Amino acid sequence: MDTFNTIIATNVNLIAAAVLRVLVAIAFWFVGRRLIGFAAGVTGSTLRGQRIDPTLVGYLSTSLSVLLNIVLVVAILGYFGIETTSFAALLAAAGVAIGAAWSGLLANFAAGAFLVVLRPFQVGDFVAAAGITGTVVEIGLFVTAIDTPDHVRTYVGNNKLFGDTIQNFSTNSYRRVELEAQLDHTVNPGEAARILRDRLVNIPNVLTNPEPSIEILGFNPMGVVLAVRPFCHNNHYWQVYFDTNRVIRESFSESQFPTPKQHFEVRQG
Repeated sequence: MDTFNTIIATNVNLIAAAVLRVLVAIAFWFVGRRLIGFAAGVTGSTLRGQRIDPTLVGYLSTSLSVLLNIVLVVAILGYFGIETTSFAALLAAAGVAIGAAWSGLLANFAAGAFLVVLRPFQVGDFVAAAGITGTVVEIGLFVTAIDTPDHVRTYVGNNKLFGDTIQNFSTNSYRRVELEAQLDHTVNPGEAARILRDRLVNIPNVLTNPEPSIEILGFNPMGVVLAVRPFCHNNHYWQVYFDTNRVIRESFSESQFPTPKQHFEVRQG
């Protein structure tokens, strides 16, 4: 009977100790996660206070968070008595297998590092790449977040971005708005160009240097096609785009230019 009671007492102690260790590990996990979040936040705030590029700040903060989470998991495993050196070897072996299966994910990680180092764009730039046009919000470890002009957050794999042609509209101080104006064949294109040139310089945010360009672009059955090309800062692109269209319509209407129509001549032999 004493032996039976001893076995029961021993098992109860073992179960109690195991439960206690699990509870301590859970508490360790939650506290560790809070501390990691706090450390990443403080690091980001400190780096931003040093006027470091926001692109690099976001990338470093995310990298630090991932690294500390790995350390936390290894520490918890060590607390349970699992040999961390063996775990490291197992992790390395698993990494090879995972790397083969997740080659695309690792490619995104490598491309993210190149995007931060080579800096074809940074947070806040307006870009067009991988079929997406919008403002860069964040360059992450694996994906880049872009807000499109219709205010949709879009996530694009870093490898797809890095492997595609990237247009950065924010790099240069200004850009050109390209529009076309169709004239009737009876309208003098020089007179139409003069009228437009006088009106374009009065559109808000249109640059005077370089000055707007209005030239003959081509011809079609309706008449001459003018290329209307004012310049403006990237932030004012759509405002200038729509205002220029409005000015073209109003100028031609006020000048009483006829509505362009196709003209055909039929001859009987």
